[in-house]
Amino acid sequence: MACFVSHTTVDCRDAYALSQWWKALLGYTDLPDDPNEPGHEECMILDPDTGHQLLFIEAEPAPGRNRLHLDLRPRTGTRDEELARVLALGARQLHDRRLPDGTGWVVLADPEGNEFCVLRSEEEVRTGPQPG
Repeated sequence: MACFVSHTTVDCRDAYALSQWWKALLGYTDLPDDPNEPGHEECMILDPDTGHQLLFIEAEPAPGRNRLHLDLRPRTGTRDEELARVLALGARQLHDRRLPDGTGWVVLADPEGNEFCVLRSEEEVRTGPQPG
Protein backbone atom coordinates (compact mmCIF):
# COMPACT_ATOMS: atom_id res chain seq x y z
CA MET A 1 0.00 0.00 0.00
CA ALA A 2 1.31 3.47 -0.87
CA CYS A 3 0.84 6.86 0.71
CA PHE A 4 -0.27 10.08 -0.93
CA VAL A 5 0.36 13.68 -0.01
CA SER A 6 -2.63 15.04 1.90
CA HIS A 7 -1.33 18.61 1.96
CA THR A 8 1.88 20.59 2.26
CA THR A 9 2.57 22.20 5.65
CA VAL A 10 4.51 25.42 6.19
CA ASP A 11 5.64 26.42 9.69
CA CYS A 12 5.39 30.20 10.15
CA ARG A 13 5.02 33.02 12.65
CA ASP A 14 1.66 34.39 11.38
CA ALA A 15 -0.48 31.70 9.74
CA TYR A 16 -3.22 34.06 8.61
CA ALA A 17 -0.96 36.70 7.04
CA LEU A 18 1.20 34.14 5.27
CA SER A 19 -1.81 32.18 3.99
CA GLN A 20 -3.22 35.42 2.55
CA TRP A 21 0.09 36.16 0.81
CA TRP A 22 0.27 32.69 -0.73
CA LYS A 23 -3.42 32.86 -1.76
CA ALA A 24 -2.65 36.03 -3.74
CA LEU A 25 0.44 34.46 -5.30
CA LEU A 26 -1.09 31.11 -6.28
CA GLY A 27 -4.76 31.98 -6.85
CA TYR A 28 -5.77 29.56 -4.07
CA THR A 29 -8.89 30.03 -1.92
CA ASP A 30 -9.96 29.31 1.64
CA LEU A 31 -11.65 25.97 2.23
CA PRO A 32 -15.36 26.53 1.59
CA ASP A 33 -16.41 25.31 5.06
CA ASP A 34 -13.40 26.63 7.00
CA PRO A 35 -12.53 30.25 6.15
CA ASN A 36 -9.28 31.66 7.53
CA GLU A 37 -9.44 34.65 9.85
CA PRO A 38 -6.91 36.88 11.62
CA GLY A 39 -5.66 35.18 14.77
CA HIS A 40 -6.10 31.63 13.48
CA GLU A 41 -3.01 29.58 14.32
CA GLU A 42 -3.67 27.14 11.47
CA CYS A 43 -4.84 28.27 8.02
CA MET A 44 -5.45 25.92 5.10
CA ILE A 45 -5.74 27.15 1.51
CA LEU A 46 -6.87 25.23 -1.56
CA ASP A 47 -6.11 25.22 -5.28
CA PRO A 48 -9.62 25.24 -6.76
CA ASP A 49 -8.36 23.55 -9.95
CA THR A 50 -6.27 20.67 -8.59
CA GLY A 51 -7.42 20.33 -4.99
CA HIS A 52 -3.86 20.76 -3.65
CA GLN A 53 -3.83 22.23 -0.16
CA LEU A 54 -1.26 24.26 1.75
CA LEU A 55 -1.50 24.39 5.55
CA PHE A 56 0.18 27.22 7.46
CA ILE A 57 0.83 26.46 11.14
CA GLU A 58 2.25 28.89 13.66
CA ALA A 59 5.46 27.45 15.12
CA GLU A 60 8.78 28.57 16.51
CA PRO A 61 11.26 29.14 13.67
CA ALA A 62 13.82 26.39 13.17
CA PRO A 63 17.46 27.33 12.63
CA GLY A 64 19.01 26.80 9.22
CA ARG A 65 17.68 26.41 5.73
CA ASN A 66 14.14 25.34 4.90
CA ARG A 67 13.77 21.59 4.77
CA LEU A 68 11.02 21.93 2.18
CA HIS A 69 10.30 24.49 -0.50
CA LEU A 70 7.90 24.87 -3.39
CA ASP A 71 8.86 24.98 -7.06
CA LEU A 72 6.26 27.07 -8.89
CA ARG A 73 5.42 27.02 -12.60
CA PRO A 74 3.31 29.81 -14.13
CA ARG A 75 -0.14 28.65 -15.25
CA THR A 76 -0.05 31.27 -18.03
CA GLY A 77 2.62 33.59 -19.38
CA THR A 78 6.34 33.22 -18.84
CA ARG A 79 8.66 32.66 -15.93
CA ASP A 80 9.91 36.23 -16.16
CA GLU A 81 6.37 37.68 -16.21
CA GLU A 82 5.54 35.60 -13.15
CA LEU A 83 8.77 36.69 -11.47
CA ALA A 84 7.73 40.35 -11.91
CA ARG A 85 4.31 39.60 -10.39
CA VAL A 86 5.81 37.69 -7.44
CA LEU A 87 8.27 40.50 -6.69
CA ALA A 88 5.42 43.04 -6.84
CA LEU A 89 3.58 40.98 -4.21
CA GLY A 90 6.53 41.40 -1.84
CA ALA A 91 8.79 38.41 -2.43
CA ARG A 92 12.56 38.91 -2.24
CA GLN A 93 14.84 37.53 -4.92
CA LEU A 94 17.66 35.46 -3.37
CA HIS A 95 19.39 33.78 -6.31
CA ASP A 96 19.08 34.11 -10.08
CA ARG A 97 19.71 30.73 -11.69
CA ARG A 98 18.50 31.77 -15.17
CA LEU A 99 20.89 30.86 -17.98
CA PRO A 100 21.63 32.75 -21.23
CA ASP A 101 19.63 30.19 -23.25
CA GLY A 102 16.48 30.99 -21.23
CA THR A 103 16.51 27.87 -19.06
CA GLY A 104 16.91 27.92 -15.29
CA TRP A 105 14.93 29.34 -12.40
CA VAL A 106 14.88 32.08 -9.76
CA VAL A 107 15.04 31.46 -5.99
CA LEU A 108 12.90 33.79 -3.90
CA ALA A 109 11.70 34.20 -0.33
CA ASP A 110 8.20 34.95 0.92
CA PRO A 111 7.64 37.70 3.53
CA GLU A 112 8.80 35.36 6.34
CA GLY A 113 11.90 34.18 4.49
CA ASN A 114 10.59 30.81 3.28
CA GLU A 115 12.34 29.94 0.03
CA PHE A 116 10.60 28.96 -3.19
CA CYS A 117 11.54 28.86 -6.87
CA VAL A 118 9.87 30.13 -10.02
CA LEU A 119 10.47 27.84 -13.00
CA ARG A 120 9.71 28.26 -16.68
CA SER A 121 6.11 27.69 -17.79
CA GLU A 122 5.14 24.39 -19.42
CA GLU A 123 4.91 26.27 -22.75
CA GLU A 124 8.47 27.58 -22.32
CA VAL A 125 9.68 24.05 -21.57
CA ARG A 126 7.87 22.68 -24.65
CA THR A 127 9.39 25.29 -26.98
CA GLY A 128 12.88 24.62 -25.62
CA PRO A 129 15.75 26.96 -24.79
CA GLN A 130 15.54 30.47 -26.25
CA PRO A 131 18.81 32.37 -26.65
CA GLY A 132 18.72 35.57 -24.61
